[in-house]
Amino acid sequence: MAVDLPLAMIAATVKIEQPQPGGNLTILGAGFLVNDPKPDGTPRLVLVTAGHVFQNMAGPVAYIDYRLPQPGGGWKLSPQPLPIRAGASLLWVKDPVEDVAAIAVQAPPEIARAAIPLSWLADAADYTDLGIQPGDEMLALGYPDGYGANPEGFPVLSAGRVASYPLVTVQTYLRFMLDARTYPGDSGGPVFLASAVQRRPGSPLAGTPYVTGLVAKVAEKYDWAFVIESTAIRRAIGLLDRAPPPAATDPQGFTLLPSPPAGSPAAADAKP
Repeated sequence: MAVDLPLAMIAATVKIEQPQPGGNLTILGAGFLVNDPKPDGTPRLVLVTAGHVFQNMAGPVAYIDYRLPQPGGGWKLSPQPLPIRAGASLLWVKDPVEDVAAIAVQAPPEIARAAIPLSWLADAADYTDLGIQPGDEMLALGYPDGYGANPEGFPVLSAGRVASYPLVTVQTYLRFMLDARTYPGDSGGPVFLASAVQRRPGSPLAGTPYVTGLVAKVAEKYDWAFVIESTAIRRAIGLLDRAPPPAATDPQGFTLLPSPPAGSPAAADAKP
C-alpha cells in the first residue's frame, strides 16, 4: 500500500520552543519523530532536529508542541515539557560533524503512532539507487518565523528542487542546497521526496517513502536552504545506543506545564 508521504511527515513534525526570561523572546525550531527501538527491542521514540536549535536554548526545559486529537474531532495544541539539560549534562546527542541532534522523548500513544520508521531515512546507498540529482523536487516542513499553518500547530509545507551537485560524495560532509523558501523557525524540519513514486522507471525502490534530510541553515535573501542528508541523521540517532545521555527523571511522568506566552516573538532559531 502506497504511503501518503506528505501527510505522514506532517503528522510526525512538531515545533520545539523555549521562552526566554522576560517573556518577550522565544527560541524555536522544528523537529520530527522517529520510531527507533533500542537494540534489545524496547520501544523508543526519538526527536530529531538541528543541533543549533538545542544549543541556542540555554534553559533546562524546552517545549514540544504536540497536537492531541479531540473526541469530537479536530486537534488541540498541547505544549509539553522536554528536559534537554540536567545540570551541566546534555540530555541530547549531536553528530560530531553535522548540525544534527537527537533525543529520546516520551509522548502520548496517539503522538507516538505518528513517528516515522527509521527505515524511511535514506542512507548513502539509497541516494545512489534512487538516482537523486540536481533538479529533483523535494518538500520541507517547518515553522517559518514561528508560524504554524493554523491554530492547531500543524507545520507549513514548502517545495523546492535540489540546487547543488554532487550529493553524497564525502561521508563527513553530508549536505546539499535546496532551492526553497525557508525561514528561521524551519531549522530541524524534515526534507523528503515530493513523491514516493517519482523515481526512475524500473527502479526497485519506486513507491518507497524516503526522507532525505533536515533543514540546517536558511538563506532567506536567496530562497535557499542548506539540507543535512539523512545519512547524518542516522548517525546521530545511532549515538543514543553508543553513549546514551543521562536520563532526566520526572516522578509525575508525562505532565502538562503552562504554555509559553502567546504571541511571543520568535528568535531566529538563530540563523546559524
